[in-house]
Amino acid sequence: MKSKKNIMSQTTARFNNSSNTKFQHELRKRVDSYFKTNHINKNGNAKMYLKSIIMFAMYLIPYFLIVFNVVNSNLVLIFMCLLMGLGMSTIGMCVMHDANHGSYSKNKIFNKILGFFSIGLLAGSSLNWRIQHNVIHHTFTNVHEVDEDIAPLGFLRFEPHAKKRKIHRIQFVYAWLFYGMMTLMWSTVKDFKQIIRYNKAGYLKSSNTTLKIELWVIILSKLFYYGYMLIPYFIIPEITFTKWLIGYIIMHYISGLTLAVIFQAAHVNDENEFPLVSSGKLEYNFIEHQLRTTKNFAMKSPLITYFLGGLNFQIEHHLFPYISHIHYPKIAPIVEATVKEFNLPYNYDKTFSRAVYEHGKMLYKLGN
Repeated sequence: MKSKKNIMSQTTARFNNSSNTKFQHELRKRVDSYFKTNHINKNGNAKMYLKSIIMFAMYLIPYFLIVFNVVNSNLVLIFMCLLMGLGMSTIGMCVMHDANHGSYSKNKIFNKILGFFSIGLLAGSSLNWRIQHNVIHHTFTNVHEVDEDIAPLGFLRFEPHAKKRKIHRIQFVYAWLFYGMMTLMWSTVKDFKQIIRYNKAGYLKSSNTTLKIELWVIILSKLFYYGYMLIPYFIIPEITFTKWLIGYIIMHYISGLTLAVIFQAAHVNDENEFPLVSSGKLEYNFIEHQLRTTKNFAMKSPLITYFLGGLNFQIEHHLFPYISHIHYPKIAPIVEATVKEFNLPYNYDKTFSRAVYEHGKMLYKLGN
């Protein structure tokens, strides 16, 4: 767990935004021009709304099939839990992610409501997620002792500046097991620990809220979540607590594994950099920093792009998080051409399997 000192360090670090200003201006101008020329709104559209319905259906239909006791076979029950796990992931990536970035809709209130309830439905805290993801990770991507996404518990090592332990030699084997525990932690203790830590770091004050309010929000959200999640156990005699617990773990494990692999493959690999803060400063401007710490994959796969909420276009997402993910495939060629024109890195793997393989290689390298 990161200390208060390490969390607070991200608030004082400054980018070198005076460097390469021509590139920064040109990239923004060209992307803006695409939307203006084609009269396209940067937020979601009808396709996005239909997609959201499909993503929620992937989670809720298996749930209601279980609740109404349509599922009689243990094997089919396990399959329903697996589908719910995938549904959790797709809601998170395709709906909640855009909403909490404010890119889903023009309406800021609608974004907040959708972001709050979509992650609440999956046992998470919207405020915690926005602080960790939007504020910390998206600003100081891959920065040592600042970005919490590359600072897991001590038995995992995600960056070359982190302390090395003997156990890390085999992390390329066991890391995948712990990835699946990510949303299980969300649904139990992580939100409580995180909100207390963020309060000490001053994030709640800057968000115009208090620890007392947010603790109550988290408690009520958890009661709602476990309330509807436990319904099958209470109303279906054939579902014992052991069966319920196994299904619950399967669901969360599939979701956690999916989300963790996708995010880590985009950032923890040998091509990306892991910057250090020196005298309160970072070496590059914000945009160049994102290019050097982020990687795309499977850019030519419409299926992966659809179900991953465009997160395979991680570079475009980090450069323009206020643009809905449905536009990433169109603006990616603009970004890539501009980046290469200015001789800057544009890292990508052609396939998802290659990205996962490269991440595994990086785990091995960091451990050995």
